[in-house]
Amino acid sequence: MKLKVIAIDEQLRVIYEDNIQFDKDLPEFRTQGGAYVHSDGLTVTSPVLMWVKALDMILEKMKSSGFNFSQVRTLSGAGQQHGSVYWKKGSVDILKNASPELPLHHTLKDCFSVSNSPIWMDSSTASQCSSLEKAVGGAQRLANITGSRAYERFTGNQIAKIYSQNPEVYMQTERISLVSSFGASLFLGAYAPIDYSDGSGMNLLKICEKVWSVSCLDACAPGLAEKLGCPVPSHSVLGPVSPYYIKRYGFSPDCKIVAFTGDNPASLAGMRLQEGDIAISLGTSDTLFLWIQEPTPASEGHILCNPVDSQAYMALLCFKNGSLMRERIRDDCASGSWDEFSKALTSTVAGNNGNLGFYFDVMEITPEAIGIHRFNRDNQKVSDFPKDVEVRALIEGQFMAKRIHAEKLGYKVTQLNNWSSETDDIDMLDGNLLE
Repeated sequence: MKLKVIAIDEQLRVIYEDNIQFDKDLPEFRTQGGAYVHSDGLTVTSPVLMWVKALDMILEKMKSSGFNFSQVRTLSGAGQQHGSVYWKKGSVDILKNASPELPLHHTLKDCFSVSNSPIWMDSSTASQCSSLEKAVGGAQRLANITGSRAYERFTGNQIAKIYSQNPEVYMQTERISLVSSFGASLFLGAYAPIDYSDGSGMNLLKICEKVWSVSCLDACAPGLAEKLGCPVPSHSVLGPVSPYYIKRYGFSPDCKIVAFTGDNPASLAGMRLQEGDIAISLGTSDTLFLWIQEPTPASEGHILCNPVDSQAYMALLCFKNGSLMRERIRDDCASGSWDEFSKALTSTVAGNNGNLGFYFDVMEITPEAIGIHRFNRDNQKVSDFPKDVEVRALIEGQFMAKRIHAEKLGYKVTQLNNWSSETDDIDMLDGNLLE
């Protein structure tokens, strides 16, 4: 995991890019993959100050390279979804009055009531998820309100855990940011609002009305609306860059900060998807996201507010058995060679003569299932396939599942639909990315 920066000109040409790798460049934090996995095996966090120091480091690298910050007119960014940052009371004044003589991580070292932020890999809030769903009338009812049933990594449930286990820490907190709005806050010199799109990954936002759900807030912690602030459209101009950056790095006072959003919404915006388009990231987990107008929230998958058009929506589906599953079948059926795998695939016909397979080496997210399930043309379960049939069954089964679940969320497949795929995890961004 890393922090990335990219600068583009008015023709969208890349003129600068760089990154800070958390494990390698910030070894003093002793993270693995930019995170801490706690002894319970469920709690996963990242140190907030590591993110701040990474920002200091990458800006200093840019300054040393001669990058002309005065030419930057607009700055925005994306952050990993579902991570949250907890600002201690009085921190906004420290942030606003940060001395340009000091790196920001020195100034903010005592500003966080929770020093290690819960992130997207955390799965320690099962009881809070159950309580939230019960409070609003069930998993489907929660999905109808917020776009998703209760998920352990979602911010509302993380806040509920902190309030339940450390109420004094919660009471010391004056503002709760997402990683995205946290990044925007650092550049703004004030608490940046949460944008609609990233905010809809919290189990707290009413995705149709674009306001916090009172029933969800109340189920998580008292006085939560004040700590979150009012959400805003993802394309909102929040204000000028903080004087800190003007004095320390030479930014122009006219440089505007646009609301930061989550990494998945930023992928939809960065790939310039339009209504009817669908994109698939073929990574360790496969991620499918698409633009829809009339969502039908379900107990599987997520409906988020669209970052480009506030009246539209995006759907997100995650499939855990992605590239590792494909690699395992490649090793078993194609001697570990992608060339042989491709030959096996092209040697069989579309539809695989009615042979179909669903392959889950680990417990799947969508649907919640495990095991290898093969069916022949007569819909009878079989124990194995010939190697070339196995390869096509895997690929067709994976993509058929993606289409089925996309349609459940309101996606309408037509001949005009465009399918786009990436071979690695998609990391599209507008500015700085805390991933």
